[in-house]
Amino acid sequence: MNWISDWALPKIKTLFGAAREVPENLWHKCSHCQQMIFHRDLERNLRVCPHCGHHERLGARARLEATLDPGWQRMEPPKVPVDPLRFRDQRRYTDRLKDAQTRSGLEDAVLVGHGTIEEQPAVVAAFDFGFLGGSMGMAVGETLLAAARLAVMQDASLIVFTASGGARMQEGTLSLMQMPRTVIATRLVKEAGLPFIVVMCDPTTGGVTASFAMLGDVHLAEPGAMIGFAGARVIEQTVREKLPEGFQRAEYLLAHGMLDLVVKRAEMKATLARIIRLLRVPEIPPPPAPQALPAPAPA
Repeated sequence: MNWISDWALPKIKTLFGAAREVPENLWHKCSHCQQMIFHRDLERNLRVCPHCGHHERLGARARLEATLDPGWQRMEPPKVPVDPLRFRDQRRYTDRLKDAQTRSGLEDAVLVGHGTIEEQPAVVAAFDFGFLGGSMGMAVGETLLAAARLAVMQDASLIVFTASGGARMQEGTLSLMQMPRTVIATRLVKEAGLPFIVVMCDPTTGGVTASFAMLGDVHLAEPGAMIGFAGARVIEQTVREKLPEGFQRAEYLLAHGMLDLVVKRAEMKATLARIIRLLRVPEIPPPPAPQALPAPAPA
């Protein structure tokens, strides 16, 4: 019998109280500078590292709250077939969807809200990379199409925050069909004469990049966001050349003319409001036609 562990330690714990268990999610390590950040400080700073300025990935709901004015409303997503192909690999596709919905609180990879941005009417669609990698399936395509129709109906700008790995493999060809459907959504907004702004977040790749993400009137991006179609390793193996430093990053694309601005997250709302005001300047009516002078009386 060990009297230290059986008798002495329980008495000491009773005397001084048991040690409190510290939750593991109180601190976050920056993936860029490896500095530890208190979780409240990180959320208060919109998940931007206060030490190095690295932009961590932001959820869809937090993105809408940081972009839209208070009082915004959520658009109900349209209903689509849940598992049209009855897909199964190591797990059932329906089980993967349920797990992603439980973790994120979303019905699918995109969330749409409508309201105002500094008093400018806007419909905002935000991808959530935590939901199956932000992949684009039937639900995402239908939701973006419904968001475009809502923007036309409300005479509002359409803004999409992209963060996606591309098409959703569990839906096969039906997922690839969402690429032309999202292009149709952009045409609805442009034909109505409304601004369509795309904000590319980390990462924006695959079928999202190859469809509506490159069709905006204005293309913005967050600092350090990875933007491209195929991965850098696949491109290097194809062209058999070493890619330049920072390839497929937002700053590289800005320098080569594929982006209009790289905007910090804290400045995104004000920048979007300013762009909307510039694009929605009311048309100046043409001056009235000069009145014809009466003919002089005959002599």
